[in-house]
Amino acid sequence: MKRIFSAGGIVVKDFDGEKRVLVTQHSKHKGWDFPKGHIEEGESSKEAAIREVEEETGVRAEIIEKVGDTKYFYYEEGESSSAKATVDKRVFKTVIYFLMKFTDQGEATTAFEVSAMEWLPVEEVEEKLTFSDTKKLWKNLKERVKSLSF
Repeated sequence: MKRIFSAGGIVVKDFDGEKRVLVTQHSKHKGWDFPKGHIEEGESSKEAAIREVEEETGVRAEIIEKVGDTKYFYYEEGESSSAKATVDKRVFKTVIYFLMKFTDQGEATTAFEVSAMEWLPVEEVEEKLTFSDTKKLWKNLKERVKSLSF
């Protein structure tokens, strides 16, 4: 079984005294989640989270703290080496998430991976998220986000 490690950010921005959280819609499966992506060789999970958030959304952010991870299985289409047939490979993915604070607008270099993004009020984040593991992570973090001061 293939294992993949990713990192992502739960980015918070102050909109005239109201905290909002960045969520993105994946361009292939259309699920709503927090921005994330693969940890490159030689890169720390913190470095990957900062890079992936900017690459996917154009948002620059700084890390406040590590907040947890999600783990799940999915299937990726591959090619069988013997018969050149298409086979589905089971993949186990771990995503490490960091609470982050918006600092600036940057450049989205892999924006094609994201079909939409929204800055949501704290109370609307859970209902927008697609995946149960990410919803659970958010539920545990929601009060912490409310208590942030910028």
